[in-house]
Amino acid sequence: MDDASYRRILSLRAVRHFTDRPLDPQHLEMILEAARWTGSAKNRQDWSFVVVDDPQVKAAVAATGDFTDPLRRAPVAILIVEEPGGYEFDSGRLAQNIMLAADAVGVATCPVTLHRHHDTATVVGLPEDRRCRFAIALGYAAARSGRSPYGGRKPPAQLIHRNRYRPSAGTE
Repeated sequence: MDDASYRRILSLRAVRHFTDRPLDPQHLEMILEAARWTGSAKNRQDWSFVVVDDPQVKAAVAATGDFTDPLRRAPVAILIVEEPGGYEFDSGRLAQNIMLAADAVGVATCPVTLHRHHDTATVVGLPEDRRCRFAIALGYAAARSGRSPYGGRKPPAQLIHRNRYRPSAGTE
């Protein structure tokens, strides 16, 4: 991996404010193609996507979760649907690939949890054996002033354990 690609991965951030500019259809297709190629357990690909660009549907989906304003603000949302046999781990892999692919084409993203996934299923018409707990808001980042109070990362000593979990790691 070249140094620039690695720096992009380290700099990926959730964006919660978007411009009014519609998402370029080519960008969306590229993002969905990258998503389609995400790895999964046993390559089962037990997922599908609901692309939502209707503001009323986005608002209804946003109402099925908490802290979902980015969905309302974004021109497009991709809802990640777990098909029968799907795993949340694979949904997480899929979400990260969507976010990295979007960043690569200049599109900002924000992952969103849909806490009341049964309500989400009703809004988008999912069959009973499917569920949608996660969505990704997509758009072009609006300029924001100031720094996020949540920026930065914990030091490695607080996060990384070797061979065995040590509750006091990094807190001594």
